[in-house]
Amino acid sequence: MFCSKISYHRQNQSKLLLLLLLLLLLLLLLLLLLLLLQLLLLLLLLLLLLLLLLLLLLLLLLLLLLLLLLLLLLLLLLQLLLLKVLLILLILLLVLLPLLLLLLLLLLLLLLLLLLLLLLLLLLLLLLLLLLLLLLLLLLLLLLLLLLLLLLLLLLLLLLLLLLLLLLLLLLLLLLLLQILLLLLLLLLM
Repeated sequence: MFCSKISYHRQNQSKLLLLLLLLLLLLLLLLLLLLLLQLLLLLLLLLLLLLLLLLLLLLLLLLLLLLLLLLLLLLLLLQLLLLKVLLILLILLLVLLPLLLLLLLLLLLLLLLLLLLLLLLLLLLLLLLLLLLLLLLLLLLLLLLLLLLLLLLLLLLLLLLLLLLLLLLLLLLLLLLLQILLLLLLLLLM
């Protein structure tokens, strides 16, 4: 009896041990499952993060594409505006070029006329100066002639005066001679 009790106890103990082992195994399995679940959750989180990053990158790329499209549109608008301005400028040039050329020709003609007038004025001034010089020369010549005439007249007067003086002297001499002769005659007669 005692032996059977001991064997029964042993069997109970072994069963308990088996149950404990099974429980431990179950717990280990649960732990493993939990770990696997955690790992899966972490993987899912990582995947979600990656997906979010990819979505963000796609959004950024889309925004960049939109910005590039906007820039292209702006550039096209600017090109259109520039083309319009160029066309307007070309039309204005085509319209205004003849007018500008006419104005330039008129200005050139006016300048030529002014130059011609200036040249004519200069020629007139030169002619006037020449005339004045000629007049001055004539006046000088006249003055010289007058002076020469005056000198001649003076010389003539001097000559006349000298002649008169000579005549007077001769007359005086003659008179003296006559007086002497008369005196001599008187003396002779006495």
